[in-house]
Amino acid sequence: MLEQKTTDFLEALSSKEPVPGGGGASAAVGAFASALGMMVANLTAGKKTYAAVEEEILETKERLLTLQKELIRLTDEDAKAFEPLSRAYGLPRETEEEKAERARIMEAALYEASRVPLQIMQTVRQVMELLRILGEKGSRIAISDVGVGILFAQAALEGASLNIYINTRLMQEKEQVAKLNAEADALIREARTLKEEIYLAVLEKIR
Repeated sequence: MLEQKTTDFLEALSSKEPVPGGGGASAAVGAFASALGMMVANLTAGKKTYAAVEEEILETKERLLTLQKELIRLTDEDAKAFEPLSRAYGLPRETEEEKAERARIMEAALYEASRVPLQIMQTVRQVMELLRILGEKGSRIAISDVGVGILFAQAALEGASLNIYINTRLMQEKEQVAKLNAEADALIREARTLKEEIYLAVLEKIR
């Protein structure tokens, strides 16, 4: 989806179609966070002032590129994961057999629709770690872009979590629900701490 023009993606996002939705948008915002980090790395690499950290900056840029590609892939995966769930909602439930079959299919579809946003959260969490490196060692002239990147990343991570919670609340397998929710909760706690640390460090350098 992100291979479209941005305006085309926004048009699709604003339509009444169910996909792309919040999950895909969260992955897209995470990809933008990664891109901002790569920009800071590009503005740092090759400068004499930052020669001592050149190798680490270049490695950080490559890792961000890999994560960006993964987030672009997950933008599409989120849409694909919603399709079986959308179909499951329309299954018949007149007889007991139909109700049981619908419940079985719904449970599997809800799990898959939760798994992809969890992957988005995990991927964005890695982006945040790399933004911390750039905030500490990247070019000072681009430090504000690290701040924008970490805000995007936080929004992407917590946005993806909402797509987990809205699905797990409908799941019947409580052990699976607890596991998915616990993983999302832990990522949010970690990300909030990291975002605050990086954002405040950026503010201290530019104000």
